Amino acid sequence: MALNNSYDARLVQQETAVGAGVQVLLLVLLGTAIGMGPAGWLTGLAFAIATWAVLSRALHRSRLRSFGPANRVTLGRAILVGGVTALVADSFQDSPPVSLFVGLTAVALILDGVDGKVARRTGTSTPLGARFDMEVDAFLILVLSVYVSMAMGPWVLLIGGMRYVFVAAAWVWPWLNAALPPSTARKTVAALQGVLLLVAGANLLPHLVNVGVAALALGLLVWSFGRDVLWLWRTSRVRPAPVERPMRELVAQ
Repeated sequence: MALNNSYDARLVQQETAVGAGVQVLLLVLLGTAIGMGPAGWLTGLAFAIATWAVLSRALHRSRLRSFGPANRVTLGRAILVGGVTALVADSFQDSPPVSLFVGLTAVALILDGVDGKVARRTGTSTPLGARFDMEVDAFLILVLSVYVSMAMGPWVLLIGGMRYVFVAAAWVWPWLNAALPPSTARKTVAALQGVLLLVAGANLLPHLVNVGVAALALGLLVWSFGRDVLWLWRTSRVRPAPVERPMRELVAQ
């Protein structure tokens, strides 16, 4: 039995290594196609190494016996996000082709709706898979906000940074860690962030329209986070009433 567990663990870890290899291959293809500079290469490689290290550690701690089809889809999205990250880093020196940037980002956003469906249909939903999916989404939004901020100003960074500020705040106020009830509105706002930032970043519309699109994304996100924080705060104020103990128990003490 121990040998089987060890073998399964190696197979799971091999998939993360394959993912890192595919990420490097994508960077090679991008570098060949657009002549990517050192910033893009270093950022893309750092993303690949960090993703491999963090995911490998998470898999080791969770002791999953199989990586699962849904996680493979999410890993594919992470590889695309790594390519987008490299392009954005390279854009500080030279603007990447808009079609390439839009294409990679659009596929990553489309696949966001696939991994969850695959997990449910195959019965392979796991806390690790949900967290992996969420972190990939959050990082893509951060990268897109960095890209859009270069044309519109640093205020756009609030879109990508809000989730990380929330996580940091939860270290100070633990009540923010409480579970939130399911919300279609929250999921819709989260899905719209990438789409709206991609529209603004593609620069296919007049500048003022693009600014309005980015502002809409920020406004929706502030509303969504504000509503959830208010719910968590109100819930934390509600304390269960103390249970009155019978007098005989008090006397017995």
